[in-house]
Amino acid sequence: MPLWGSHWVGPVLAIASIGAGWFAFTDARGDGAVGFALFIGSVSILLMAWSNLLATRIAPLEQLFGGLDRMYRWHRWFGALSVGAMWLHIQTVDDVKGIRGASRDVADAAEDLAGTGSNLLYVLVAVSLLRWLPTRWWRWSHKLLVLPYAFASWHFYTATKPYANDSLWGAWFTGLMFLGLAAWVYRVVWRDAVRRGRQYRVRHISHLGETVEIVLEPIGEPLQYKVGQFVFLKFGTRGMSEPHPFTIASSPDETELRFFIKNLGDWTEDLGYRIQVGTRVKVEGPYGALPILPDQPAHEIFWIAGGVGITPFLGAACSREPDDGPIPHLFYCVRHRHEAMALGELEQAAREGRIVLHVHASAEGHRLSSEDIAAVAGPDALVHAHVVMCGPDGLVKSMRSAARALGARHIHVEGFDIRTGIGPDLSRALHHVVKSRIRTREVRRHDDSARV
Repeated sequence: MPLWGSHWVGPVLAIASIGAGWFAFTDARGDGAVGFALFIGSVSILLMAWSNLLATRIAPLEQLFGGLDRMYRWHRWFGALSVGAMWLHIQTVDDVKGIRGASRDVADAAEDLAGTGSNLLYVLVAVSLLRWLPTRWWRWSHKLLVLPYAFASWHFYTATKPYANDSLWGAWFTGLMFLGLAAWVYRVVWRDAVRRGRQYRVRHISHLGETVEIVLEPIGEPLQYKVGQFVFLKFGTRGMSEPHPFTIASSPDETELRFFIKNLGDWTEDLGYRIQVGTRVKVEGPYGALPILPDQPAHEIFWIAGGVGITPFLGAACSREPDDGPIPHLFYCVRHRHEAMALGELEQAAREGRIVLHVHASAEGHRLSSEDIAAVAGPDALVHAHVVMCGPDGLVKSMRSAARALGARHIHVEGFDIRTGIGPDLSRALHHVVKSRIRTREVRRHDDSARV
């Protein structure tokens, strides 16, 4: 995706709606930098409101922000920056003179609630950033972020300000605060609890090393989607109902959905043996705007996939016709050739002239390099080429540099991660500890029952 484009419309709109609040406090009266203190407090609240709004995953916002991966990046940035803005507000605010938003008793009670909410916000955001909790617990802690948001909003509404709550500025801030609260209700109550997605059931399960292949058949109307899109899956098995995003590996022409899911965390580690054929699944989506095939004419098409990163390309590779335009060159990177997913189907697609397949097995001495791409593309063949990548960060970074050195101007990358953070990911280790403790207790309980 180019550096500048339509995907900046959403961020600019969000930043403008937050920054416009500065003009509401230019006439603020009180001690110290009262105008800045009030403004930065409003910034904290509106950042949280936008963070809630982006978590809804609604299609118009996905278009304005350039896809769900970018939406969640901004969602995390807005959430983190709101903490800094709140801390700065607490450090700078002092005696404010102006128009009260409520009686002194109500305002004082709201201020106390906001103080409690700020401490809760620090803890919950730290939990989100450190990635120590298993995903199921992290999701519940994430939902609690509505409490500091609600407390801060109520404090802002009842506090003394340069304008009245029934003024234009009052309507502006109150409307945005209610929008943030409504977004949380829509996401957590409506989409997560009521309208959870389309009904499917597991038709097929197979294992390939650390990867599980799952095929779902629809119960009712099948999902309509495009190649390269992904969905959130919620399995109807105890402990597996939390939603997780996975790219669809099947073709839009098929009614069934196919996924390749690698063991990368506490939830995916349990997936292979916790579900079975017939398990009900809720499918939410589709999402994503990864352009597997170009919208505009391109001289060449180059796909670079690593491991389970092959999934966005499978549907297109097996469904496109040889005369649909330039035949894509697919560079498929794996550790061992026998670990390559759907290799037989890709080889069949290559024999039929749908793709040109290049398999690179790093453990067998065939690690993909810029020279390999240059040998196929030529020195400047990527200048007008459509380049798409999906795979591990290391592979994508190195191949992106190689593609740019060969003249690529527009490189499209799938890099969606709903839970990024800082420091080591200890969620799996904690998950193992909890499972071990539960298993030990069950064994002891069984032994005690046997003695009785």
